[in-house]
Amino acid sequence: MEWLSAIKKAISYIEENITSDVTIEEICKKVNISQFYFQRSFNILTGYTIAEYIRNRRLYLASLELIGSDNKIIDIAYKYGYETPESFTKAYTRFHGITPKEANKKRNMIKVFLPLTIKIDISGGETMDYVVEKMNEFTIIGFEYVVGFEEGYKVIPTYWDDVFKNHVKALIDGKKPKTAIEHAIIDNCIGEFGACIDDLGNGKFRYIIAGRYNGGNVPDNMVTYTFPSVEWAKFSARGPLPGSLQSINTKVFKEWVPGNPDYDIAADFNLEWYSPNGNPKDYDYESAVWLPVVKK
Repeated sequence: MEWLSAIKKAISYIEENITSDVTIEEICKKVNISQFYFQRSFNILTGYTIAEYIRNRRLYLASLELIGSDNKIIDIAYKYGYETPESFTKAYTRFHGITPKEANKKRNMIKVFLPLTIKIDISGGETMDYVVEKMNEFTIIGFEYVVGFEEGYKVIPTYWDDVFKNHVKALIDGKKPKTAIEHAIIDNCIGEFGACIDDLGNGKFRYIIAGRYNGGNVPDNMVTYTFPSVEWAKFSARGPLPGSLQSINTKVFKEWVPGNPDYDIAADFNLEWYSPNGNPKDYDYESAVWLPVVKK
C-alpha cells in the first residue's frame, strides 16, 4: 500500500474506533506496514505520534460532550479510555488548560483538534544525496537496548551518551584496552552504526550501538546481529550531529518514502552510519541513514 494512502486509512480507522480500545499494533496491521516504519512515517508527516493523535482527538471529542450533553464527567472519562475521573481531569487540563468542570463556562478556551487531512506538500529544490547498493550479509556487534516506539527519539540519545561516557571516552583519550568490552570496541569500531531492529512486537524495538563484527569473543553485555543480503538505500548527511542526521531522516520519510515509484522498504530494520573519522560537531562531519529496499 502506498504510504500516504496507508496513513489516510489509519486515520479513518482511528476515527471509526475512537472510543474503542484501539492499539497501535492493530492500526499497523490494518494498513499492513510494520510498526517501526509506520509510526516513524506518521510522526514525521503529521507532527504527532499515533498515541498523541488518538489522545488529542479523544480529549477534543470529550469537550464536545461536556458542553453538548448532560452526561456525567465520570461516564465521559470511561468512554474515552480513562480508568478514573482523576486521570481524565489531569489529561484534560494539560491539553485544554481548563478542567472538565470549567468546559461550559470557558468554551472559548477549548482546544480544537479536528481529524487530520493528509496531502502532498511539494516544496524546496534540494535533492537528496543517496545511492542504492547491494550488500552481502554482514554482522554487527554492540550494546543493545529495548526501546518503546513512542520514546525512541527521546531516550536513544541518552543511550549514546551513556555508552560514550562509560566505555568509549577513555579509549579515545588514549587508554589502552584491557577488558573484553574495551577490546571489542576497538576491534570492531563500535559506534560506527546505530541499528534499529523491529522483531520484538509489543510496541518495542531493539536499538544496537554497534560496529561491524570482525570475529572473536562476544563479551557479556554485548550482542551480535546479522543483516541478510539486501539492497540498501544510503542517504548521506553532512554537518554537526544530531541536526544533520535528523534533517535527512525527516526528508527521507517525508519526501522519499511516501509514494516512491521505484522502491519499497524491504525489511523491518534500518541503520544509522557514523563516520569513524572527524568530529561529530564539525560542519563537514559525515553520517548517513541506510534503509533496506526492494525494487517494485
